[in-house]
Amino acid sequence: MSNAYWKSHWPAEDGGATRQQRAGALTLGSASVTGKLAIASTMVVFREEDELFLLCHTGGDDGISWVEQIDPTSLDTIRRSEDLPGGLTWPGGLAVHANGSLYVVFGQYAHRLAPDLSVEARRELPRRAPYNSFVVLDDGTLITKDFGGARPGMPTEFEASTCELVALDPEELEILDRFELPEGSVARLSADGQTTYVVGVSSLFSLDFANGKFVPSTLRPSPYRATGEGYGWDAVIADGSAWFLNNGAGSETFDGSLIGKGVATAPQQIVRVDLATGAVSKLVVNETAGGIVANPPAVDASRGIVVGYDSAAGLVRAFNYRSESSDPLWEIPLNHACHPLVFEGSDMVMLNDFDKEAGLDHVVIVRLSTGEVLSRVATESPLQSVLFGAPGQRNDLYLCSFTHVTRVAFA
Repeated sequence: MSNAYWKSHWPAEDGGATRQQRAGALTLGSASVTGKLAIASTMVVFREEDELFLLCHTGGDDGISWVEQIDPTSLDTIRRSEDLPGGLTWPGGLAVHANGSLYVVFGQYAHRLAPDLSVEARRELPRRAPYNSFVVLDDGTLITKDFGGARPGMPTEFEASTCELVALDPEELEILDRFELPEGSVARLSADGQTTYVVGVSSLFSLDFANGKFVPSTLRPSPYRATGEGYGWDAVIADGSAWFLNNGAGSETFDGSLIGKGVATAPQQIVRVDLATGAVSKLVVNETAGGIVANPPAVDASRGIVVGYDSAAGLVRAFNYRSESSDPLWEIPLNHACHPLVFEGSDMVMLNDFDKEAGLDHVVIVRLSTGEVLSRVATESPLQSVLFGAPGQRNDLYLCSFTHVTRVAFA
């Protein structure tokens, strides 16, 4: 499998380590929906055009994960891996490597799987903690870290005092190097080239990886958190900046949705960190206290648009970040909480909207430049998705929740 082919598909969550969520073009028409009960599904990735893989896991302190190859149209299971040991549960990650293997990080373990889902290598990770996914650097090295936030049943205010990055060789998952940062991190890692970005609970850090070792980059840690704000979540690396949303505390209280779950006393904001200077700027998504997010914003660098949201209040706001004005470009009421998909070639973004009264989640397609709702499709999921979507190969898309994987196809 060539590196160019691998990068042209959807090999990992958010499409790759920069988390730009760029999904190309989509043509809207009449929509058909296919749903599959899959507890607890988190994401799908493509290895080849018709090789679609789904990551699932159980819960608790002794969770396991597994991978299924599913039919990209019917979603029927073609084959399934063995149960993969995990441990303390927090959603992990799945990616297809340029070498053709699939990699899973969940709980306290990393696994390498062959295309037939047999186990090729396994590594227990150093800390007794859930490791929340990983990124793949340009040289093929896997970088992971421990999750530093509250899990269900823990106090919302819990934040780990440190986190440790672990570099894994892709062949036997040998630990190449470890690097401890002076604060915890709840967000998933992001990366660009050989540089890994870590959204800590108070600051953004970056580390280069060269000759098998972590090297602190020339960018100093960038403090972003002000009084009353919650910590940041996953960062999108785009247009020379790291973009993420603050007010992340409280996600462990998810009870089918994040509506009304926020605890922050400061506004919900989009945080932008300039990767050349470390300068921090913010755009206000919701001025009212009590905001919450658990995922990244959407960034369309071709149009200079960033989309943020408040999952507690059900508000989505977009900004033209190249404008001198900080006024919103548009705003709409949506109970959105999942990872967005940016259909850059079509001026569209995929969001979701949870109808709490009906107990149904919806896939919503919105015009990026205007905020016009172009399509709304009900899924079978009784839970609000706080997880990952992916573009398909046949003018379609996928979205996972903790109960279902859904395919929406447009004729």
